[in-house]
Amino acid sequence: MAREIPDYPLDIFTHDAVRNANAIDDALREFSPAVRLADGTVMIGRHEHVSAGLMDWKSFSSTSRPWHDPKSLRPEILLTDDPPAHTRVRRVIGDALSPRTLDSMREIFVEGAEKLVAELRQRDGELLDGVTEVTRRFVYDVFPDSLGMPHGDRNAMTGFSNMVWATMGPENALFQEAMAEDFGPVLQWLDDVSQREGLEPDGFGMLLFKAADEGKITVDEAKLLLLTILSAGTDTTYITMANLLRAWAEYPEEFAKVKENPKLVRNAFDESLRWDSPSRMAGRITTVDVPIDDMVVPAGTRVGLMFAAANRDPRFWEDPLTYRIGRDLKHSLGFGYGVHACVGRTLAYMEADALFGALVRELDSVELAGAVEPWMTTVGHGPAKVPVRLHFKK
Repeated sequence: MAREIPDYPLDIFTHDAVRNANAIDDALREFSPAVRLADGTVMIGRHEHVSAGLMDWKSFSSTSRPWHDPKSLRPEILLTDDPPAHTRVRRVIGDALSPRTLDSMREIFVEGAEKLVAELRQRDGELLDGVTEVTRRFVYDVFPDSLGMPHGDRNAMTGFSNMVWATMGPENALFQEAMAEDFGPVLQWLDDVSQREGLEPDGFGMLLFKAADEGKITVDEAKLLLLTILSAGTDTTYITMANLLRAWAEYPEEFAKVKENPKLVRNAFDESLRWDSPSRMAGRITTVDVPIDDMVVPAGTRVGLMFAAANRDPRFWEDPLTYRIGRDLKHSLGFGYGVHACVGRTLAYMEADALFGALVRELDSVELAGAVEPWMTTVGHGPAKVPVRLHFKK
């Protein structure tokens, strides 16, 4: 007879829990292979079960999830679909990301990285925020450009991030704080930048509308898909990059390996994604009864598959809390698994290659210059500020 899934005694989404999310999630993982939160959501945190759940989209469906509100302000497409609808839409993205399009995007990323690094060199040794002045600035500058979106003030992207991630978690105090913001200007900006008329004629965004012209998706889906890619390719990328800066400061011996062999930049980025994942969990709903060791998660249960905790699971990873570039990372869950693996993976790699390829050629060292300030949202995870000093080669 199956054992009951134990109730978990703590709220993992309070302000204090978010400030200490890694320790909170790791403690949950060690408490039991599966636990039930006060609202009935089941959280699964061990690598064995999280990786299996991400692969099994038929049993762990994306069509619903914990705290999912289909009327929320965030774009609803792709991430909340299963095959065949998911396959149809994802194929459109794959077609749009042709070699020609990727080459054009790469040029935008490289040019933006070289420009930013030249500016940062003029501030050699000064106190900087690694998020707002380095990684987020870079992504906000280049990523919308790479999608063919119009230029202009992109301050609304921060509000877009807060809005999207707030709606992924429970409607608690952090949710209420986020939603107290006036999102009117944000929604207006999103509508403005996703209009067909304002897109570059040969850019990625326009290719989505051309797919709509061909009947592969609808015009509304093209617009939603563009905004979904904008969201999915922004926050997790700049957060992982900010964590990489922090890792190079905390583990100078690992940074030395990259300086010696710049081809390790991508390995360094991947290890950053494992070491401190930018999302705590992926939401799913079970369509059948699912065994988890000696317990059963009943069909119709909303589930959190905990990326970050699984990426630090000592059952799978040796010395998981240590940042180590030489790891075998093919089973890291930072980009997800299976049919719902991150569609923007190629773009994130190109951005990381551009920025950190430029930085590693120029930097002598990275110094952490104060406490890292956490981003106060429930499901997203990472730094809001990383105070650093970048010391460039003379």
